[in-house]
Amino acid sequence: MKHSEIQDRSGGHNHRPYKLAVVFLGLMCHLQFRYNNLTEEKDQLEIHINNLIRENAQLQARNTALSKDLETNISAMAGERDELQSDLSNLELLYFFLAGERDELQLNLSNLESHDMKRIKSHAVDVTLDPDIAHASLILSADGKQVRLGDTKQNVPDNPKRFSPVVNVLGKQGFSTGKFYYEVQVKGKTAWDLGVARESITRKGKITLSPGNGYWTIWLRNGTYVALASPSVPLSLKDKLQRVGVFVDYEAGLVSFYDADCWYHLYSFTNVKFIQKLYPFFCPGLNDGGKNSAALIISSVHICPIK
Repeated sequence: MKHSEIQDRSGGHNHRPYKLAVVFLGLMCHLQFRYNNLTEEKDQLEIHINNLIRENAQLQARNTALSKDLETNISAMAGERDELQSDLSNLELLYFFLAGERDELQLNLSNLESHDMKRIKSHAVDVTLDPDIAHASLILSADGKQVRLGDTKQNVPDNPKRFSPVVNVLGKQGFSTGKFYYEVQVKGKTAWDLGVARESITRKGKITLSPGNGYWTIWLRNGTYVALASPSVPLSLKDKLQRVGVFVDYEAGLVSFYDADCWYHLYSFTNVKFIQKLYPFFCPGLNDGGKNSAALIISSVHICPIK
């Protein structure tokens, strides 16, 4: 046996326990460090968990409050819905009621208009044009029912009652009492004047159609219908006039104009104090290069019996 081996066994220095102790101490330090880290992580997790618990509690409280508000709102909206449905049902009932009332009123109005039309037309009179006072350029039909403007003046006797230079004409028949009605066809014309005039109107020189000058008339100019009142009144029509009805109630001081085809009231001069005989008044207007050459025609009035 070698000397070194004998020395180790017989009491020489052995370093193994010291190394183990160092290793053990290092391990303990490492474990303590890990423990401390884990403890710190645990504390942080607990803090985080507690925060989450608080947030969850807050969310639950908010959710509960929102749920209550939502339930309250739903209940209120349901109440409003029921109320609106009730109101809608009432409105539907009211609509059907008013629709029935409207239909009944329209029927009554139609009956009244029909009765009014029949009443007015029952006062139809036979009107013919007076050649002795017609402007010299006006051409009258042989039966005195039509008038149009010719190209030249005719060789007719002049007299104080003949219109000049305006191209007007009156009816032969004058009226100083009662009611009368007549119709005039204006189809195809772009300008005309119609109505009634008092006996003493000016026949010569410039003439202004107005009630103050003894004319109660309407006219067509440039596609516009106008009642020649003071001031003048534009008339609103749905369709172009084809026939015009003229009605006069002498005692009532009334001159009314109608669309004779659809029986639509155009205009009325009211509260007029007539003191002279009235004559139907006609003006076919200028020819306007042939655009307005059609004649004014006094048409027959179809009279329906009043029921």
